Amino acid sequence: MTTLSGPIPQFGKPQALAFADPFAAMAQLQRYADDLKYVMHEKESALKQIEKAHLHSLTVLARAAEYRDDDTGVHMDRVGGFSGLLAKLIGRSDEEAKMLSLVAPMHDIGKIAIPDSVLKKPGEYTLAERAIMNNHAVIGAEIIGESDIPLFAMAAQVALTHHENWDGSGYPFGIAGTQIAWCGRVVAIIDFFDALTMHRVYRKAFSDERALEMMKIQRGRKFDPEMLDVFIEHLDEFVQMREQINSSSKNR
Repeated sequence: MTTLSGPIPQFGKPQALAFADPFAAMAQLQRYADDLKYVMHEKESALKQIEKAHLHSLTVLARAAEYRDDDTGVHMDRVGGFSGLLAKLIGRSDEEAKMLSLVAPMHDIGKIAIPDSVLKKPGEYTLAERAIMNNHAVIGAEIIGESDIPLFAMAAQVALTHHENWDGSGYPFGIAGTQIAWCGRVVAIIDFFDALTMHRVYRKAFSDERALEMMKIQRGRKFDPEMLDVFIEHLDEFVQMREQINSSSKNR
């Protein structure tokens, strides 16, 4: 039988807690919590400043792209306002509607890379020119970049999908129905309506009535049918907003 040799280990009493006084312990914990809150607040503040700067830079770039196709630049403002309004009308949250109003103006940011010979061509595009023009959706998403920040993730979705069609005949990927991001489906309706009802160098603006006729033909083809119905039902609200935005732009 094996026996133990040497002195038997002695186990002393447990060491006293660092804070015998529970009130002192709670006070120290509160200081730790306050320090952590301060650090998190500073980090949050820095991230918000970066996000704000990024948004400003993208908006300036989008406006530069827009000025090449619309010398007033008001189309961007209307698309932003209209998109936020339609988002609310279809039942999206206030936060989502506000986000969309901020990022919808970036929908055509990729046009900054399209040559004037294509962008400003008044007639029909050749197949090669159409391919160049259609690529602005992918370019736009690449300019905005991938991001975990919801605002910029939505901006990239809008740029990439606002030319996709409900029936799958759009570009760049030919996806259909609810495969298309909801924000892209909203901007598709808004962009189409506003583009038709504004003056271009190569044509006069269509009336609201004529634009709606053209859009109704595309119900369930180009446009989400339920979203289009909501837009048409509330057209007066969009017309009123357009007058306000146009009036504000003249006073800048």
